[in-house]
Amino acid sequence: MELHIVIEGNKDLAGQVYRQLRDAIQSGRLAPGEQVPPSRLLATQLGLSRKTVSEAYGRLTLDKLLVGRAGSGTFVNAPAEPKAKPKRFESSDLAAGKLIAHWLDQSFPLLMRHVGPETRSQYDFMGGIPVRRQFPQEEWRQCVLYGLRQVNEARGFYAETEGVPALREAIARHVSFSRGVQCTAADVLVTNGAQQALDLITRVLVEPGSVVAVEDPGYPPARMLFSAQGARVESVPVDDEGMRVDLIPDGTRLIYATPAHQFPLGMPMSPARRTALLARARELRAIVIEDDYDSEFRYEGRPMDSLQSMDQDGLVAFVGTFSKSMNPELRVGYVIAPPSILRAMSVVKGLSDWHTPTLTQWAMARFIDEGYLQKHIRRCHGIYVARREKLHAALNGALKPWMRAVPTTAGFHLAAQMTAEVDMAQLLRLARRVDVALYTLDEFYYRVKPEPALFFGYGAIESLDIETALGRVRTILEELSG
Repeated sequence: MELHIVIEGNKDLAGQVYRQLRDAIQSGRLAPGEQVPPSRLLATQLGLSRKTVSEAYGRLTLDKLLVGRAGSGTFVNAPAEPKAKPKRFESSDLAAGKLIAHWLDQSFPLLMRHVGPETRSQYDFMGGIPVRRQFPQEEWRQCVLYGLRQVNEARGFYAETEGVPALREAIARHVSFSRGVQCTAADVLVTNGAQQALDLITRVLVEPGSVVAVEDPGYPPARMLFSAQGARVESVPVDDEGMRVDLIPDGTRLIYATPAHQFPLGMPMSPARRTALLARARELRAIVIEDDYDSEFRYEGRPMDSLQSMDQDGLVAFVGTFSKSMNPELRVGYVIAPPSILRAMSVVKGLSDWHTPTLTQWAMARFIDEGYLQKHIRRCHGIYVARREKLHAALNGALKPWMRAVPTTAGFHLAAQMTAEVDMAQLLRLARRVDVALYTLDEFYYRVKPEPALFFGYGAIESLDIETALGRVRTILEELSG
């Protein structure tokens, strides 16, 4: 039998033979049990050395695609009969079955899940995604190379659990300058994103039955984390001034809030409400988590200092991240922790993952110290300003009959409350048909009844696409309204 094999050039000859025979076997052109030519004969037909063909046959034999039979030749290997899989325990059969089922019930909101290219819409208002195509590749590459040199000099030892000193110092300077946080490098604990910071605080402070107060609506992964530790999560409604501090129940030991830019509605917590929150925390002897997730981007009014800067009792844990200003995949976050819990959090982090990868830490420290971070934030700020103005123009114009924007001064998302009765599920379905991804706020509510509203993130969508997308939304709303 003469095989159809084409040899091009004079490089990787054995590889060319191997790949073409492999493809022929896997496609079925060479059937199981069929004999292939002896290596000497095939080498003569192709004008190659016998050693080259023997090497290709050897690789195919290792892949179990060919099998040699003594005295008979080499044959395409018949696939082995699939072995019957042994019966394995299902999760429900295990002694910990109920606990596993508890974790399986946890589900990130659609708005915060990973979205692959195959399911992503052309016009996507997903939140939490920073501006694309603006990542400072060249500056970051320089910083990573610097980090590689620092890691090489470390000679393979484990690093400090609290974080590389250079990054802790850089973070302390950054948050002191940008958010008025009162801290030194000694107060900083570097984490794998803000989510790990929340996890560490929870492990230190929460046990089964502990009362944790959360904003409602609020950030679901935080609430789910508290619940997973066995906490009794208490829903605290929000109003135009932020969290209703007067409704925080007695016995609360941990309070979770987003004072700078309430998630997901967007309003800032008023100065009076901040003072009241600190007073209530003092009364309860409770720790307050101040999640400052995206407040670097501010558009209106005088910048308001952090809640931590007002804290005189050491009760506020300031949690921040570079996921919103840089890239979520870097997984670099931090917490400015009160002295009362910092050491315990360091112990827990050491038991969990020892320390955050040092290469990324060194690169991030250099990125901040060289001024690249502030430069990048300014560049993104200009882009967000333009996108935000386009959204407001549509909400105050073409979309005004159906919705109004919730006032917000920071971040890169805004909420729009519906002012007309609309079938929200139908709106989302029809929008997807015209390649527009819209999201409601329903998944962010816990016990408070959801109000019809849309969530507009403007980091993932390009500026030039906003008008087109919202024009399609208006057309759908007109059809739904008759």
